[in-house]
Amino acid sequence: MIPFFNDKKIVLASASPRRLETLKQIGVEPLVYPVDVTEEHQLHGSSPAYLVRKNARLKAKAALGKNPLPGSIIIGADTVVVWQKQLLGKPKNPTQAVAMLRMLSAKRHRVYTGICLIDSENGHSVCGSSRTMVSFAFLTEQEIESYVATGEPLDKAGAYGIQGLGGLFVNAIHGDYTTVVGLSLPLLKRLARRLLAAKNHLLKERL
Repeated sequence: MIPFFNDKKIVLASASPRRLETLKQIGVEPLVYPVDVTEEHQLHGSSPAYLVRKNARLKAKAALGKNPLPGSIIIGADTVVVWQKQLLGKPKNPTQAVAMLRMLSAKRHRVYTGICLIDSENGHSVCGSSRTMVSFAFLTEQEIESYVATGEPLDKAGAYGIQGLGGLFVNAIHGDYTTVVGLSLPLLKRLARRLLAAKNHLLKERL
């Protein structure tokens, strides 16, 4: 189990069914607070790791502003795909999805996921990011067009879902699988430990 989550209400600042399912897999049944924020999708000289941490924090803070239950832990998350120096978010339409898949075909790319946790009791936050390398198989035009026609790529960074039909295109991954899904469990555990340590430190200071 993840420390500090056992006696807390968990708020997921995302409408992603994949992130929700990932939490349920470890026995966490979060309250879902979808948020509407303007995410940053341009690097502007910053790193992809910084970008996903920034977006994750924006989402968590937006959920905090919705006044969730007292004593809850808010989870914000963001995921991007990077090929060479190009950042690939969610495609805006099928044509863009096809273009992204053509870029990734028979190549390796990086997936970054950022997570930010906020303790609604005291407003303390911890954020971090993880990275996984993904190797794609060669994709034929028919495979790309058939996959895009299913609609699966249209709400996923890089235009594919590794946990769905898009998993057929993945030859190998080097790193954490849940980073590619969109909510890194190893990172989530580390951040929860940091949040717990910070809370304990504050309690000691008050004694």
